[in-house]
Order: sequence, then structure tokens, then C-alpha cells
Amino acid sequence: MKFVTYKIKHTLSPYRTGFIHQDEIIDLQQAYQKMLIHTEQIDMAYTVKTLLPSDPTDFLGLGKVAFDRAREAVTFVTNEQPTIESYARDQVILQSPVQNPSKIICIGTNYRDHVVEMKSEIPDYPVLFAKFANALIGPEAEIEKPNSTEQLDYEVELAVVIGKEAKEVEKTNALDYVAGYTIGNDVSARDLQKRTPQWLQGKTLDRSTPIGPCLVTTDELKDPSKLAITSRVNGEVRQVSNTSQLIFDVPYLISFISNLITLSPGDIILTGTPDGVGFAQKPPQFLQTGDIVTLEIEGIGVMENKVTNKK
Repeated sequence: MKFVTYKIKHTLSPYRTGFIHQDEIIDLQQAYQKMLIHTEQIDMAYTVKTLLPSDPTDFLGLGKVAFDRAREAVTFVTNEQPTIESYARDQVILQSPVQNPSKIICIGTNYRDHVVEMKSEIPDYPVLFAKFANALIGPEAEIEKPNSTEQLDYEVELAVVIGKEAKEVEKTNALDYVAGYTIGNDVSARDLQKRTPQWLQGKTLDRSTPIGPCLVTTDELKDPSKLAITSRVNGEVRQVSNTSQLIFDVPYLISFISNLITLSPGDIILTGTPDGVGFAQKPPQFLQTGDIVTLEIEGIGVMENKVTNKK
């Protein structure tokens, strides 16, 4: 299943949870209500707003229950082909598939070639740092370049979204705690990042981190360990790698982090970026106003954002 956070263009309606079906977007709550009516569960159909919230944060907050009900709705639409309103891609605006996560945990130096290009050392343990929700923007939004940096950089990353509370999880069953996967751009202000030993100030600038375009659930994307991952700037290929090159893979990261911090539904783990970042180009190639950054991960899709001056 591929879930999106969407709203219809030119309306004041709030963002809602939808899913992609035959290249169009269908409202998830409406699909579930149709299913309940079709199966003569009329009383439940009247309480659909509670059973399957349309608000993306509330939806993810329900955890496994939400995804089980969502799967029923998607299966119903696929098999029964009911009369239900759908929207073409150009009719909607997409927002980050995860809204207001309680935690955004990022992994530094997690691809060997990137460690080399950044003149670092292979870490013995995952290098953790944080972003905050102020940094998140949608898959179509503009990346804001503030006046405080002249070294804005791109980083394509596989983003893992937690689906249920994870505490002291074993690596062997860590993927059971994943809701799905999406694309993240860990945009970094290198000059701010490197002026102190702590990276935070260069990593969580306002409206700097696109996430999207969709959340691909684990029933569709079963194995995150062998995904092609690419970034382009203005059409020029900058990063080409595969998640098989991760130093610490997704199950290890979930286990490691959950033994330090309890993970909640909707939390995001950004798993690190491969070599080819702007900082390491010769000469360095930092993002400028007007640049178009295109990220792609196999099995998830493409996300494209324009860089603009901070408003």
C-alpha cells in the first residue's frame, strides 16, 4: 500500500490520509466507510471518523489497528471497484506523509564511501543526531535557504516510519515495528554543522527537510536492504548507491535506538546518506536559490524540490 497526505488544490480543506490506486488518489476514510456499508456494518460506518481518522497524525497514532483497517479498505477498493471519488495527481497537493512526529532520529556516517569522502572514520556504533518537526516539509514544497548559511547541502536518505511502540526490540523482529518507508532529504548547512562538535544547528533549519512522496507499507516493500538510491541536482546525477551499503542496516538501527529510546508510532529514522554530497565535490557544489533537487529510491518513487530564499 502507498499512503499519502493530501488535500485538493484551491480549497481550504485540511490535509487527509489517502492511498494511491491505479495512479489516482482515494480518500482512505471514505473508502473504509464504503466498505463498512457494503458489508452491512452500518453502525460502524457511522463512527468511521473514530475508527479510521482522516488526520494523518491521528491515523499513524492508532498504530497497527489503523493499518489493518486501511488494508481492508484498500483490498475492498481493489476487488470491488466501487463508485468512489478519486483525484488525479495534478488535482491535489501532497504534504509529508508523517505530520508532527514525536521524534526524528538521524544517522550520520552510515555509508562507507560517504565516511571516506567526509574524511571520517567507520563508527563502532551508530552516530545519532536529531531533527525537529519545524524542519519537515512536503514532497512538493520549496526548501528554504536562510541567509545564515552559504553551504546548503543535499542528502538522499531512506526514511523508516515506526508503526507501533518499540522498546528494547531485538534485531531479529525489528522490521515488525515498521509502518513503512519513504524518502527523506537530510538538507544540511555544512558551515553551521561544522562550527561546533554537535551537528544540530546545521541539521534542523526551518522548512529544510522534505519527506515523501508517499509512505510505502511493509507488505509492499518487504526488504529495505537492497534498494537503489539516487540524487540529482538540476538533472545532474550526484549520488548513486544502494541501501545494501549501509554500515548499520535498518533492523540493527531499530534495535539499537529502541534500547536507548522508546520509539512511538509515526517516529522517523533517517538512515544516512551515500557518497556524492555537495560538500565533497571538487570543487564543492552547494545548493543555490533556484536549484532543483530530485531524489529517488527504488520501490518508493521520486521526490523533487526547489531551493528558494527563506521568506
